[in-house]
This record gives sequence, structure tokens and C-alpha cells, in this order.
Amino acid sequence: MVNPFALTVLDSFGYPSDGFRSKSWDEFARPDAPVMDFIFTVCDSAAGGACPVWPGHPASTHWGIEDPAAVQGTDIEKERAFVQAFKYLRNRISAFLALPMASLDQAALAHHLNEIGRLEGAPPGTALPSDRRPA
Repeated sequence: MVNPFALTVLDSFGYPSDGFRSKSWDEFARPDAPVMDFIFTVCDSAAGGACPVWPGHPASTHWGIEDPAAVQGTDIEKERAFVQAFKYLRNRISAFLALPMASLDQAALAHHLNEIGRLEGAPPGTALPSDRRPA
């Protein structure tokens, strides 16, 4: 089940969410599964976990953010956590979409994906890339 706060936030930013559902990784390992070019994990609990071998060996990276579903408090505080997570992911996705994919080799792409994962919203203790350190 998708968290109701996640659906509320998506709706508030104008994103459709009809038919969204939580999916098992196994669903993407079946022979009829869609082919993926990129895999992004975002839950901190997924960072050190064993990931399946994806068909086609898509590029994968971890863009950790604090789990908004773990926030305790009022509904306003919980929704605020989901809004913050949404904004962090939207910024990272925008940076990803701006990459010059056609001119990047696999190593450069991996470097950029890791750098994007360290943008604002990364969990405490995540080192910032050298060109983004506060002055």
C-alpha cells in the first residue's frame, strides 16, 4: 500500500497517482518484466542491502533520503516530511535529466549518478562532492 501522505503530496504538486501500488523486487525479475536502464534506490534501509541482479544490467545508484514514513508527530509534520522528500527527489531527478547522456561513458555516468545522490537531502554524514562544499 502506498502511504496516503505520499499520494496527497503527489496530488498537491499535480502528479497523477491513480493505480500506484507498492511492488516487490521480484516483479521486475520476471521474464516479462519491463527493461530498465536505471535503478535508483532511495530508502536508507536499501543502501547496504543486497539488490537483485537486474535483467540487462541497468545502471544503479543509491540516492538516500530520510524515510518520511518514519516521522512521528502530527499529520502536518508527517506531510511536511513527505513534501521535503518530494522536493529532494524532484531536484535530483531534474539534475539526472539534465545530464548529457549521449556524451557520457559508463564511468562518467556512474560518477554523475553518485554526485547527484549527494545533493541536498542526503542523509547526515554523507560527504558532499568537493565542488559543492559550503564556503
